[in-house]
Amino acid sequence: MFDHTGIVVTDLAKARRFYSAIAAALGLQTASNGPESFLFGKSAQEPIPYLWIGTTRPSYWIEGSRPGINQMHVAFQARDKAMVHAFYDAALDNGGTDNGAPGPRHGAGDYYGAFVLDPDGNNIEACARGPSAK
Repeated sequence: MFDHTGIVVTDLAKARRFYSAIAAALGLQTASNGPESFLFGKSAQEPIPYLWIGTTRPSYWIEGSRPGINQMHVAFQARDKAMVHAFYDAALDNGGTDNGAPGPRHGAGDYYGAFVLDPDGNNIEACARGPSAK
């Protein structure tokens, strides 16, 4: 599990719609974090870990960086196959693009996941692990 990470997007409203939809499908939520960003995580009561999503250029970016130039991969835990499917459907209905339909992944053991690209091309995944991935 991570403490936090972040991605820069080009259109905050489009990103908020996409991430709010997949948050709801995964039992998570988004929260405002100022006019140029929002947070994706568990809740106000359990604020860490979180994913920061915004339009502000990070101070640590190297010259030439821009949204989508270095595709990021983030995998969110799902409770079961049904939650993986809910994530996938919510993503596609809210500006995401298919990058791997829900299903088991060869060589990954007891694993069931789905991959989508967010509106800026980042690879976002939901996965369930365990007995036949529940």
